[in-house]
Amino acid sequence: MTCVALAFSGGLDTTVCVPLLEEEYGYDDVIGVTVDVGQPAEEFDEAEETAEALGLDHYVVDARAEFAQLCLESVRANATYQGYPLGTALARPVIADAILEVAEEQDCTGIAHGCTGKGNDQLRFEAVWRSSDLEVIAPVRELGLTREWEKEYAAEKDLPVEGGSGGDWSIDTNIWSRSVEGDDLEDPNYVPSTEIYAWTEDPSDETEEIEISFENGYPVAVDGQEYEPVALIEHLNELAGSYGVGRTDMMEDRMLGLKVRENYEHPGATTLLSAHEALEGLVLTQEERQFKTQIDQQWSQKGYEGLIDAPLVSALESFIDETQQRVTGTVTIRFEGGQARPVARDSKFAAYSAEHASFDTETVGKIKQEDATGVAKYHGFQRRLANEAIAANADAEAVELATDGSGTGDDQ
Repeated sequence: MTCVALAFSGGLDTTVCVPLLEEEYGYDDVIGVTVDVGQPAEEFDEAEETAEALGLDHYVVDARAEFAQLCLESVRANATYQGYPLGTALARPVIADAILEVAEEQDCTGIAHGCTGKGNDQLRFEAVWRSSDLEVIAPVRELGLTREWEKEYAAEKDLPVEGGSGGDWSIDTNIWSRSVEGDDLEDPNYVPSTEIYAWTEDPSDETEEIEISFENGYPVAVDGQEYEPVALIEHLNELAGSYGVGRTDMMEDRMLGLKVRENYEHPGATTLLSAHEALEGLVLTQEERQFKTQIDQQWSQKGYEGLIDAPLVSALESFIDETQQRVTGTVTIRFEGGQARPVARDSKFAAYSAEHASFDTETVGKIKQEDATGVAKYHGFQRRLANEAIAANADAEAVELATDGSGTGDDQ
């Protein structure tokens, strides 16, 4: 008897995969695995009801704590991709690991997902699964299915698929972000209504200030109250979302080269990333900040690709760990006009002296202001030499053209 484990959400794509894995791929048994990374409760209800209607053995794995910890690691790396926090990308390896573990426990010979051949998730899932001996199956990709075909097939088979906007849009939710794509949103010139948003209110004139505490680069408390990672993120999602923080409407470049229209909500992530970067600005030296930008970009790229366990990431995190030992302190964030804006920061590791930087003091420690005169004289010296050489050669060429007459007369 052959068995395949399916990444199961109860949505259209994964629902149609169940009979297809039996009919087209010859599997005797299909089990569904849903991994909890912070989806709404109704999604689990839908998955359970759909699995029951399909007669599908259904396993639910709670991976919220693991995923939340990875999200906080991404804060230390200031991780974004083309301007938005990595939510779906970071969740996929966590989900893939959990599904693989169930598949191996249940002696499955195959493991499957409902991703298309156009997106990123197929790559992120399979990067994890192909390290195993299980057969990797992607019915939607391999059979070239479209969403319209899936709807017709579901109707023909009387599959338990809910209608409404959930059947038109592709919505992915976890504790770090919520993404919405598909249907009218595929048109870059389409202006979506506010009904696509679930986590964020429209920005208003109301403001609020909160204080976020960090220890070694990890956010640990809000307004002095300590939180575990999951609770911290959920608290900030609700609070920042009420002020309209964390909406992104963008054209995203996927790994396969396609450009797609994406809408994201990420209020808590935006707040934490803004606060963390502000604290780094206070405690890290100029050279550390400049170099860490490169480290962060590489970490973010690997995170986007779903390759967070790559040896390169371990090497990058060695540098990140070293710098984060001083990223301890507090940042005051003001929610204002849909933004989470840092307005104050404090740390015992501050690489800053108010006395030295002040316009009201004459010296910088033992350094006098007039000591900067020599530096000012040298500053731009090569530029001045280069510009003088360019100007001198331009004048010489003008004289030569005037002397030989090549610069005058009618065109030949």
